[in-house]
Amino acid sequence: METDKKKEELDKRYMRMAFIWSENSYCQRRKVGALIVKDKMIISDGFNGTPSGFENICEDENNVTKPYVLHAEANAITKIACSSNSSLGATLYVTDAPCIECSKLIIQAGIKRVVYSRKYRLEDGINLLKRADIQVDYLEMNTDNKD
Repeated sequence: METDKKKEELDKRYMRMAFIWSENSYCQRRKVGALIVKDKMIISDGFNGTPSGFENICEDENNVTKPYVLHAEANAITKIACSSNSSLGATLYVTDAPCIECSKLIIQAGIKRVVYSRKYRLEDGINLLKRADIQVDYLEMNTDNKD
């Protein structure tokens, strides 16, 4: 079907944009990007990093991620809260599978579809989204991003 092909091309385009946005992250271990799209418009974006006003260093001296680092999904969702936009019924494009904490935020934000490209060893976040009847789509991408 033509509409399925168009949808897939659009999904790939937004996912490439999420990967590009992940390049803004100062994190060394993993760079993650997220876009929230509604009615074919990007209404929010995010990447993993420290809270506003903190130093842009995500890992400690042992290369362990600092506990206050925000995930890309959380950054994108909290940006919505500071705007006049609504994420109800939106799609979240995120480079990596959401963790369980971000999945709870996704559910509460009213996001109805999540598209991700890199799997994670734990699937509890994905399973929670599916339990909440959120459409979850894995989109395999050939990227040059380094993990």
